[in-house]
Amino acid sequence: MFQGATGPGKSHPLRALAKSACRARYRVVHIRMPDLAEQASMAADKPGGVPKLVREHSTHNPPAIDEWLVDKPDEPFKRFPPGLMELRHDTAGTAFATQPATKERHNRLGGDTIADAILDRIVHNTIWIDTGEYNMRQHHGQTTLEP
Repeated sequence: MFQGATGPGKSHPLRALAKSACRARYRVVHIRMPDLAEQASMAADKPGGVPKLVREHSTHNPPAIDEWLVDKPDEPFKRFPPGLMELRHDTAGTAFATQPATKERHNRLGGDTIADAILDRIVHNTIWIDTGEYNMRQHHGQTTLEP
């Protein structure tokens, strides 16, 4: 779990992890949570629906989910993480990049038993990498504008 404010470099190491896994011949997906939520919404109307999408993404090693919980998930998407985490729990890793503080995540997932189930499977046995508060994009933008 790469966590930190905007701009310190969460997405870059997440993509590097996914790219490294690809080079080692693992089946990997790097996806933004808003795009994954859109896939779940579209899958809800199809035969097999969200469970089929969950099974598909559970075969990636690792699925690398960027922008995790930046937006609150809608109802169709709330069924996706518990299934994914259950299929991967204690068998394979899942990589995340997120901005929200740990205390905010439960409420962003709805604050109910589904949120408990999702976070329970993510929080325990997780390697946390705090990327800090320093905004590298802002710093880089300022240095390129200076004469």
